[in-house]
Amino acid sequence: MNDSNENVIDEFIEKMGLMSQSDGLPRIAGRILAVLIMYDEPYSFSQLSERLAVSRGSVSTNTRLLVHLGMIERVTKRGERQDYFKLKENPYLSLMQGIEARTTHATDVIEQTQNQLLANDPSISGAQQRLTEMKTFYQSFKSAIQDLTS
Repeated sequence: MNDSNENVIDEFIEKMGLMSQSDGLPRIAGRILAVLIMYDEPYSFSQLSERLAVSRGSVSTNTRLLVHLGMIERVTKRGERQDYFKLKENPYLSLMQGIEARTTHATDVIEQTQNQLLANDPSISGAQQRLTEMKTFYQSFKSAIQDLTS
């Protein structure tokens, strides 16, 4: 690979780390994801650790997170004991399904709260209105996600 492409890839990896961090995830998770997006071959813990100049513990923690989010998967190579990681097929659908599940949960929490609050209590009328607005937002968001994933 030529140096120009390697520089572009390095920049992408760092930018993915920053994007991940701005989304509330660890920076290293975004950097790991970027490596697996850019390269065809699965990467081992040690390869990721070396490529990103981070500890194996950090790689372990963040690969578990990315597996849990449905973005990457753990794979093995015949005859080798170590685990490897690769980008999961259609990882973005898995990510959207996770967001949909969390949105459904948020809507359920809001509805339970509204149902448990005593009706006709003027001290919470503003809260009821804000809860209704919040529920409407989550319902609209879930509908948009379903449109994207269908």
